[in-house]
Amino acid sequence: MKALMMHAVRGPLNVEEVADPDCPTDGVVIEVEACGVCRSDHHTWTGGDAVAMPHIMGHEFAGVVSEVGRDCALSVGQRITAPFILACGTCADCAAGHPTICATQYCPGFHGPGAFAERLAIRAADFNAVALPDAVGFDIAAALGCRVTTAWRALVDRAALAPGEWVAIHGCGGVGLSALLIAKALGARVVGIDPTPAARDMARALGADHVLEPGEAAAVHDLTGGGAHVSIDALGIAATFEASLRSLRKLGRQVQVGMPTGAHETVPLPLLELVYARQLSLHGMRGLGAAEFPALLALIETGQLDLAPLIVDRIALSDVQRVFERMDSFAGAGVHIVTRFDA
Repeated sequence: MKALMMHAVRGPLNVEEVADPDCPTDGVVIEVEACGVCRSDHHTWTGGDAVAMPHIMGHEFAGVVSEVGRDCALSVGQRITAPFILACGTCADCAAGHPTICATQYCPGFHGPGAFAERLAIRAADFNAVALPDAVGFDIAAALGCRVTTAWRALVDRAALAPGEWVAIHGCGGVGLSALLIAKALGARVVGIDPTPAARDMARALGADHVLEPGEAAAVHDLTGGGAHVSIDALGIAATFEASLRSLRKLGRQVQVGMPTGAHETVPLPLLELVYARQLSLHGMRGLGAAEFPALLALIETGQLDLAPLIVDRIALSDVQRVFERMDSFAGAGVHIVTRFDA
């Protein structure tokens, strides 16, 4: 099969012929029809995640089952996606409905070969696979990837967002814009904050009530009548973490969505001034379990949540490096989806 191969940190990415994946006995192999290009992939390419080289990135995938293991009940020809965190399905955490903290989780594109390839193996598929409704295209399913599913869980599960509340979104990239769309679909009001004009323009186009530059973030309190009820740090750097906390009203809830890397993995926390005095809540989160996909897919099927405007380009495997290079400078906006895997 053809796959986009990473041989070195920041090295050139080339489409090469490699061996097809073996089918797990409890899983499937899919023909990948679409795969999103995520900032987490960029983290890997720039050395933020240690991976064994050569390596195949890509973790926001959708496709068609082409091979089924002997202990799996899925069928050839099924249209599926899956979480980027493939859980074991049998441990106490999985049984309790918390697959994203499974101790033996496996993440394609990080722990092993990913979906920047024509085929991908999915383990424990009876537990991890998510059937795609006919109304949801492969490109939309790939756009769900980790950014929309992450934004969904951040707002619905971790923050328990209520209609009419204010959400401040710090960083209007793929996951930030996903949070914007979901928040609006749930009846909330949104302030989008981003340093790049393209991202701010897209936030306006997608329905943000107010759009600010980072230097204007202090205005959130005036615009929302006391501060946001919920704030999302969608980038994961020290500056957005503190700005996100400071944008909250008393009893506000912050969800850490952006993945901190390097020098940003440990940041100062204004514990007395903000967390203690304002009685704020800080929530960590990562990923969405397969069992929680149907509620999100139902919103898409009924037209209450339209993800099509998120997709700015459908590209070939060979175009991924160009997208990564734009991510270096936080340029551009929206989601790029690989839909051509032959070059």
